[in-house]
Amino acid sequence: MFDAISKKLFADEEGAPALIRRLLKENFGQYKYQYMIAFGFMIIAAAAGAASAAIMKNVINQVFIDRDITMVYVISAAVVTIFLTKGFATYAQTIVLSKIGNSIIAKLQRDMFEKVTRLGVRYFDHTTFGDLATRFSHNTGAARSVMDLIVLSAGRDVMSVIGLVTVMIWQNPLLSLISMTIMPPAVYAVSKLVRRVKKIAKSQFVSQTMILSLVKEMALGIRVVKSFNYESNMHSAMKSAVGDVEVQSNKIAKLQARTSPLMETLGGIAIAVIILYGGYSVIALGQDPGAFFAFITALLLAYEPIKRLARFQVNLNTRLVGVRLMYELLDMPEENAKTAEKPDLKVTAGHIEFKGVEFDYGENKALNGLSLVAKPGEVTALVGASGAGKSTVFSLIERFYEIDKGEVLIDDQDIRHFNMESLRSKLAIVTQDTFLFDRTIRENILIGRPDATDDEIIAAAKNANAHEFIEKMEQGYESRAGEGGTRLSGGQRQRLAIARAMLSDAPILLLDEATSALDAESESKVHSALTRLMKGRTTLVIAHRLATVRDADTIHVLSHGKLLESGTHNQLYEMDGYYRHLCELQFTSSNENDKDTKALK
Repeated sequence: MFDAISKKLFADEEGAPALIRRLLKENFGQYKYQYMIAFGFMIIAAAAGAASAAIMKNVINQVFIDRDITMVYVISAAVVTIFLTKGFATYAQTIVLSKIGNSIIAKLQRDMFEKVTRLGVRYFDHTTFGDLATRFSHNTGAARSVMDLIVLSAGRDVMSVIGLVTVMIWQNPLLSLISMTIMPPAVYAVSKLVRRVKKIAKSQFVSQTMILSLVKEMALGIRVVKSFNYESNMHSAMKSAVGDVEVQSNKIAKLQARTSPLMETLGGIAIAVIILYGGYSVIALGQDPGAFFAFITALLLAYEPIKRLARFQVNLNTRLVGVRLMYELLDMPEENAKTAEKPDLKVTAGHIEFKGVEFDYGENKALNGLSLVAKPGEVTALVGASGAGKSTVFSLIERFYEIDKGEVLIDDQDIRHFNMESLRSKLAIVTQDTFLFDRTIRENILIGRPDATDDEIIAAAKNANAHEFIEKMEQGYESRAGEGGTRLSGGQRQRLAIARAMLSDAPILLLDEATSALDAESESKVHSALTRLMKGRTTLVIAHRLATVRDADTIHVLSHGKLLESGTHNQLYEMDGYYRHLCELQFTSSNENDKDTKALK
């Protein structure tokens, strides 16, 4: 019978019992000795609470009825001792549980961050910053709250109730039975509140993520917001999100607060009945008044922990929403999980080939049977209109996504058969939107090869035409780049990205039009650095400005995920096909300078 009940309770992996069991299994064992210490202090505090109720019998009988002056001193000293003991035990248990809770949050945040770094790019395509930030802050805090709630309810509240109920039964078993009549209606009413709390708490999480996303958008897009007078729109969006959280928080507060009038009403009825019966017993039947007052004291002291236990289910399910979402992230399949045991990819020549590759992002096909080759030591350019599939080719070479059909080969090796880390160590990428971390210049370059020496870092910076401007910075290589590289110009960021790629010394280079957004002087410096970087490497270039790839060894023209034309610039231009159409369209319908237009002819 017990097994059947257990299976039913834990069958639903997202159900409260299963979540609690998992949370305890993963966190309780590591801190079991600290929890044992905390439980010890809770037992002392509970015993002291029970003793403070039990001593009321002596106060009434020996002080107020017998008028024993000696017992006045004895009982007073005992009361001071009891409350000092309870105060110390409560303080100690709070300190121990706080240390455990902080350690749990730190552990979970580390685990979640490591997990996020192992997830594929597809996850980030559909996840907002607000969602991630809320999971790291709110959800890990919810896990700690659940642990604290369980421990405090099982330790402090349950033990206090046990101790005080023991005093009550010892003093008057019949009155104890009467006082228990409030439990069934209280349990029934609370169970109805729990179902409503779950739904509201989940909606609250969604609104909280929206708030964080809006804050991030404001911080990163402040120049756009200011330039287009978009403040009022941002204010409206924030007002709506904050309003939603406020409404949902108020609903949860109301549901949680409903336990108070419920318990106050039921408790008041029970206490009134007990006073009626107990008073009659003392006055008419001559029962011990000290025992009755000890019982009443124990009942009143038990009332507060009983109320907390009545709210336990509501509070627990509110916090379990965050725990459920935390485990939702921790249980996601990892990008590298299936490739970690696979062999390393060995790259000799650096020959890249796509064979009949098909891929979609979940909607329309991005690549539709694409076949192309990038030869070793040559520059291969990818051109085409937006949406042609150029960036997708780069993403599939880096295995940010898995292809649906076909093969992506490097030196005749299907990259799916090798581990991800070894593949990416053979690739270096420089994009037009270079991202730098808010760390030192040296640390940003070191990303290319973390074990590089200072001499190698400087050599890479010199080859990338970056050493000169780095030396002019206030702290040189120890200067911080700013979030996303905001303290540097576009050209400086590009040259640091090139230095990073040079330091990695990867045999395959991926360039996503690294000079398209630069002024003439910066472009000249970046171009000369790129020329040194491309030497002896297989280079794939995404070209938005066609004039920049006229010297490529091979140009592949893509359209709607298919290869239309291949050849050199002159060959394709003379073919009078789609490539020539793109050239003429780009440079006759825009204000590009004449130099670029002539270079294409």
